[in-house]
Amino acid sequence: MRAMIFDRVGLPLREDKLPIPTPKPEQVLLKVHVCGVCRTDLHIVDGELTKPKIPLILGHQIVGTVVERGQRATKYSLGTRVGVPWLGHTCNCCRYCLAGKENLCDRALFTGYDLNGGFAEYAVADESFCFPIPEGFPDLQAAPLLCAGLIGYRSYRMTEDAPKIGFYGFGAAAHILIQVANYQNKQVYAFTRSGDVPGQEFARSLGAVWAGDSDQLPPEELDAAIIFAPVGKLVPAALTAVSKGGIVVCAGIHMSDIPSFPYRILWEERILRSVANLTRRDGTEFLALAPQIPIKTEVTPFPLEQANEALDALRTGKIEGAAVLDILA
Repeated sequence: MRAMIFDRVGLPLREDKLPIPTPKPEQVLLKVHVCGVCRTDLHIVDGELTKPKIPLILGHQIVGTVVERGQRATKYSLGTRVGVPWLGHTCNCCRYCLAGKENLCDRALFTGYDLNGGFAEYAVADESFCFPIPEGFPDLQAAPLLCAGLIGYRSYRMTEDAPKIGFYGFGAAAHILIQVANYQNKQVYAFTRSGDVPGQEFARSLGAVWAGDSDQLPPEELDAAIIFAPVGKLVPAALTAVSKGGIVVCAGIHMSDIPSFPYRILWEERILRSVANLTRRDGTEFLALAPQIPIKTEVTPFPLEQANEALDALRTGKIEGAAVLDILA
């Protein structure tokens, strides 16, 4: 099979031919149709997430069909279209798993980081961590639901019932979550890189009531904010923008250092919290909700061999919506 391989920081992914993997007893073998390209992939290739399996096949927003099953894999029949997210395995016995917090599992394994992912023509996955893809979502449009959607949804739920929400960074996750917010009659205020007029217009086209630079204050106080951009200086900016009792959620797996800030912008019962990974419950809930809205994802497709170009486009903010590798192209 063709695959794009990550060997070490500083080198581009290299295209190579590898044997098609054999599924273990509780795994399924997938013929990969598409795989989303995520900012987490960038954090890996740029060395900001420091302990990936090497060599590694990146990619944790996989959509494919089951073509082979391990001896104990009975959940999905051959030919079923499924998605594979970031969380790829948990121990099911640590105190976090037993408390229903498998996203914090002490021995979790992650797709495209600890386990080979979907920047390839085939991939194996634990059948317990695969989700059936809802009808009505073509492969390309389904891929961003599996990370931008799932982890974005977990972040969104942490804003509780906030009627006015700020999104700092308007990329793959924000363009999905604004549709959930609109569906639930909430107002979204979009913050982009300074001077990103196309990004601000994109946000307004999806229903943002206001869009501006991330160093601006919104025209009125927010009830909550989600920081999708991995920029630590946005934390004090968001705390300044939310009202008393407001919630600021850091949605990324990596963020640059947060600068010091005066206690007064955290005071008055403002809440600052992070999101770590996802649970299978998040996936089940979100993928049931997505077709009700229905969510429409904006994607820019790239063929597998252009994975490096897709990563560069994401790094420089040239993607509107989500980047997706079309393996079958």
